[in-house]
Amino acid sequence: MRTFSFRLISVLAIAALCMLTACRQRGSRAPEAALFDAPAEVAETAPAPFVPVFSAAAIPPEVEERMRGKSYPEGATIALSELCYLRLSYVDFDGEPQTGEMVCNAAIADDLLEIFQALYEAKYPICSILLVDDFGGSDDESMKADNTSCFNYRTVPLSKSLSRHAFGMAVDVNPLENPYINRSGIVMPAEGEPYVDRSRDFPHKITRDDLCCRLFLEHGFTWGGSWSDRKDYQHFEKR
Repeated sequence: MRTFSFRLISVLAIAALCMLTACRQRGSRAPEAALFDAPAEVAETAPAPFVPVFSAAAIPPEVEERMRGKSYPEGATIALSELCYLRLSYVDFDGEPQTGEMVCNAAIADDLLEIFQALYEAKYPICSILLVDDFGGSDDESMKADNTSCFNYRTVPLSKSLSRHAFGMAVDVNPLENPYINRSGIVMPAEGEPYVDRSRDFPHKITRDDLCCRLFLEHGFTWGGSWSDRKDYQHFEKR
């Protein structure tokens, strides 16, 4: 009986070994191997986590090239060495994290890094943060696209005086929903007409109690929405 049991066990062991060898030759894997490998395969396809960025640097050569003839025209009286290139993360209108870019005066770079980091951490929605050069240097096109921006060597609308944007000392935030309105009733951008009535409630409206406004005021900026001769609800500047 013992001899028969021993032979039976030997036969079964040899059969199992043959089956395993055949599976390996066909490129198959044992179920256990597939099970343990699965998490590694899933990890390889998982997207990398978003890492927010808040940095300031001198204007890189490739950015300078984009700016020249657009936001930085011939004859500009401010030196590029007075400006900073910022990378700023933000949460877009779809609730997705993004990283944009901005050029500002070096004097307010630290302020903007702190302000936009606080806005990001609060998930404050911003449509986009792109250089105005992506719109050919056109303030009108940048506003129409609801783009948040800072430096642009240009004059005040309907004026020959240089804007604070020309010195990199002013920021426009979500300009479509927060338009500029002069005493003659001209609205900029024109597409912002539906948002002129500030008694209405609508998304992305900046008020004095809004987090964005409070942060800029805390950092010593003035808000165009509080001006008496005109209203510029998108605009924050520092002197």
